[in-house]
Amino acid sequence: MLDIRWIRDNPQALDAALKKRGAAPESAALIELDEMRRAHTTKVQEAQMRRNAASKEIGAAMAAKDMEKAEALKAEVAEIKSFLQSGEETDRELTAKLQDALSRLPNVPLDDVPVGADEDDNVEVRLTGQKPAFDFAPKEHYELGEALGQMDFATAAKLSGSRFAVVQGGLARLERALGQFMLDMHTQEHGYTEVNPPLLVRDDAMYGTGQLPKFSEDLFQTREGFWLIPTAEVSLTNLVREEIVDAATLPRRYTALTPCFRSEAGSAGRDTKGYLRQHQFYKVELVSVTDAESSIDEHERMTKCAETILDKLGLHFRTVVLCTGDMGFGARKTYDIEVWLPGQNAYREISSCSVCGDFQARRMNARYRAEGEKETRFVHTLNGSGVAVGRALIAVMENYQNADGSIRVPEALKPYMGGIEVIGA
Repeated sequence: MLDIRWIRDNPQALDAALKKRGAAPESAALIELDEMRRAHTTKVQEAQMRRNAASKEIGAAMAAKDMEKAEALKAEVAEIKSFLQSGEETDRELTAKLQDALSRLPNVPLDDVPVGADEDDNVEVRLTGQKPAFDFAPKEHYELGEALGQMDFATAAKLSGSRFAVVQGGLARLERALGQFMLDMHTQEHGYTEVNPPLLVRDDAMYGTGQLPKFSEDLFQTREGFWLIPTAEVSLTNLVREEIVDAATLPRRYTALTPCFRSEAGSAGRDTKGYLRQHQFYKVELVSVTDAESSIDEHERMTKCAETILDKLGLHFRTVVLCTGDMGFGARKTYDIEVWLPGQNAYREISSCSVCGDFQARRMNARYRAEGEKETRFVHTLNGSGVAVGRALIAVMENYQNADGSIRVPEALKPYMGGIEVIGA
């Protein structure tokens, strides 16, 4: 969430940032709403002060036996009380209206983020590894998985509908191995603390990371009102919700392997075949909580941690910086890591690492106190996929496929596979 005081002081900067994101200007409407709220709050405060003063004057008038003045003051107090009853409710309504408007504003991009409309305007920053060479036409993952008898979309559709899969046998073990490998790398090599967080969260948690109120249609909600997490970012980032943390404990780095649940409401007709875009999937998430001075460097570090996973798996990938029009709602800057899928003959996103500044912290009221300072500051938060396990499974299947449809196990995963080196039918 953006600070209304910053918006009042920098209306042109806000509108310029929104224009970069392809959105209409909002500063004038927000400032007008804030001025209405502030003017009404002033009236309420003045009325409260006058009520208190008049109450004292009633006592003085009664002591002086000036009953006419006392009665007039009582009538004035009664009128003020009537105004305050409705005025305080109006104050709450105006405050809530302003908060709702602010909560729907996207974050302000950093100055070095390329300006663009969509994914075609993203900028490649590096390539890692080499595309594999095949002496046969490589197949897509779902063709391989179905031929192996270990990836079943038809049965999943009977159980749950579209965008679900039943994965079994060697491929199920391979997917499990990928998740465990990623957790081990991030905890043992990269300094993240493993967390097993809740998968069901309240409104406040979703609001804190920016999924609510704007993106409710992308989420699943239970009858009891809980939300299924679309990413462990929600649970991990909210670990510091409504806390004042000691600056000496920063940065805090968390990782988790969890199921994630997304309705994919905005993806109708896209990637309907295969395992790429599912309602339920596993992902290893990375979250960092830092001070303001460290967040940009932490963003580069987090991205390298995610890249290391793909490098260890021997996969070819590219890293791109997203343009303003393709960047997520809460991000100030985002790197996407896109893995090469030879079956599709295309790069596909497998990780997205974002720095959010204090955007989420304001929504969560998450702060830190630097040593020797009385005032608190909002923490800075970052999140990234480290990486999407299902998409990593797709990448391994397509890049390590053999002509007979079997799948070789990458060296990095062999310790997790119980001696299995090739997955066959």
